[in-house]
Amino acid sequence: MTVIRRAEVLDLEIEDFAFGGKGIARLKLEEGDYIIFVDNAFPGQRVRVRISKKRRKYAEAKLLEVLERSPKEEISKFQEISGAPYIFVPIKIQEEMKRTSTLDVLRKIGGVKKVESLFDEFISSPEHYFYRNKMEYSFSSIEHDLQTSKEIDDAFALGFKRRGTWWKVESLNEPSGLFDLELESKLFNLREFLKSTGLPAWHPPKKTGFFRHLVVRKSFDQDKLLINLVTSSDGIKKFNREAFKNFMIDKLGGRLAGLQHTVNDNVADRAKIENGDSILLYGEGIVVERLLGLSFEISMESFFQTNPKSAERLYTKALEYVFEEDLEESDIVMDLFCGTGTIGQILASKMKGVKIVGVDIVEEAIKDARKNAERNGIQGIEFYSSDVGKFLLQYPNFEGKIKTIILDPPRAGIAPKTLRKVIALGSKNIVYISCNPSTQARDTAQLRDAGYDLEKISIVDQFPHTGHVESIAKYKLK
Repeated sequence: MTVIRRAEVLDLEIEDFAFGGKGIARLKLEEGDYIIFVDNAFPGQRVRVRISKKRRKYAEAKLLEVLERSPKEEISKFQEISGAPYIFVPIKIQEEMKRTSTLDVLRKIGGVKKVESLFDEFISSPEHYFYRNKMEYSFSSIEHDLQTSKEIDDAFALGFKRRGTWWKVESLNEPSGLFDLELESKLFNLREFLKSTGLPAWHPPKKTGFFRHLVVRKSFDQDKLLINLVTSSDGIKKFNREAFKNFMIDKLGGRLAGLQHTVNDNVADRAKIENGDSILLYGEGIVVERLLGLSFEISMESFFQTNPKSAERLYTKALEYVFEEDLEESDIVMDLFCGTGTIGQILASKMKGVKIVGVDIVEEAIKDARKNAERNGIQGIEFYSSDVGKFLLQYPNFEGKIKTIILDPPRAGIAPKTLRKVIALGSKNIVYISCNPSTQARDTAQLRDAGYDLEKISIVDQFPHTGHVESIAKYKLK
């Protein structure tokens, strides 16, 4: 039997790669190989890990540190952060790993034996660097010093959480390669300015301090930034908002669309960081982004595609699958888990007369969807704030009238009960956009049992330098 224990720290050689950005290590034991899956590790690396789950035949582990780089990695000027573990892996190698591991998941979990014959295309992100339109930076008075690898107390760190920790932060001293180059190049100056106020950074274990988070949203169309500084109220009378505003205007000039200050005293580590009382210090509380010719207002709370340029390619491919079936004016297209209704609005702008129904449980998202549809002059689309499963029960009149269903569920996929209700609608075609192809593979098995054949699938790299990938599948009722 293995002697691996939960929370044990090990040094391992990564030999292979599995879906979801998991490196594979093998321990040679008397009873045979024992597999350890390591989040965010890459073949050829030697890594230090902490065991998070232990099973009889395998274990899962969290990456703590890369001890030796893979020969395939190419070190660049960017600072490696926990959210971009493959920043030094050539993009073509990243894409091939994502393609092969995603198709393998469909084969193993979805039971799609001839998946290669159904594979349509791999869609690369138009931009491999600086592609994100939102970034959340954390403050901490406990810093992991990148030069010495030591923990520093009573520090003033601004950057990202250290791998495997929730209490210490690695200050971002060089751009990460994911977000706005100018903003991240000036983050050091902002850190020094806020440190000079004498107010402390947040101390996660003690749950005390003033500066907590810095959230930034970007419009690529406007080339503008919307910034939200999140603090506690402890010491707020000493914080000079006017000086902070003037500093940000001086550093960013006309690129600063708006500046907010949010006071959040909720000490729960996983509380939504934007919650609290917000004050607009400068400009407007929104930026505007364009996707495939349509405009969308984005506030700090809005859900929006993180990589909008890649999202255009994703939506174009999804709509290609929708348009492969002839749509007539009497047909209905349902956009389930529609969020802010982006794809439904794009479809409505290109297909006049077809009725589109968008459904999502998040009321704020539906409000944004209606607002954006009005802004774009979109007709023939209706949005409902409702649980997808309950909505389908409330409106049985749609049964037999839906030509195509577009599904874009959260990472957990679709609950089996809800998917059964979707199937009961009798739609001839289903186009399924997934941010987690492993749950899509699971749902593929249920759809196949209900009479839907998987016709084709494409893979979209929305998040270069991470293990995340999206897929678009088209199913047709036999």
